[in-house]
Amino acid sequence: MAIRCFTLPLSPNATYQRVPISRSKVSFPTINHCWFAGEGMNRKAQLLKKVKVSAERELLVGEADSAASAEDVGIISIHHVGILCENLEKSLDFYQSLLGLKINEARPHDKLPYRGAWLWVGDEMIHLMELPNPDPLTGRPEHGGRDRHSCIAIRNVSKLKERFDKAGIKYTLSRSGRPAIFTRDPDGNALEFTQID
Repeated sequence: MAIRCFTLPLSPNATYQRVPISRSKVSFPTINHCWFAGEGMNRKAQLLKKVKVSAERELLVGEADSAASAEDVGIISIHHVGILCENLEKSLDFYQSLLGLKINEARPHDKLPYRGAWLWVGDEMIHLMELPNPDPLTGRPEHGGRDRHSCIAIRNVSKLKERFDKAGIKYTLSRSGRPAIFTRDPDGNALEFTQID
């Protein structure tokens, strides 16, 4: 079985070397994110090694720049997710009426050269932007979990599933069996809703 890995962009200043691995070190058919702390590293520094598993069952190992570490810049959380839409009113109907999100009136909606709206998702936001989408809308994976997507934590997947059924919204359930549901907004942007306790 092939080993696949989704990899975030790696630092251009990092150095990498290939190191072979044996099957005994890989216990999963698919590895999504691989992060290993380097041996002998100072815990305070927490330099991470990024690992990408290739089809040839080798590891591409790189050490992250210390200047790019989360501690150096004070990363706290995701502030907002920008989502492109063709028709703001149609998108607002989906995000407000169907999902129940509220507009953040404190954010400026008229100071940018395009129409948009800021919607609260807990302490974070979705920024709807009425702009042309440069990505193709056809040929995307049917299951949103296999496409780039934003994930929203919810309390009850079953209730959201009922709401989607009533509204005629297409969706897929998590392929792993966990309580999560995937759908697309009116512009084809993939969304995941995962249940947390």
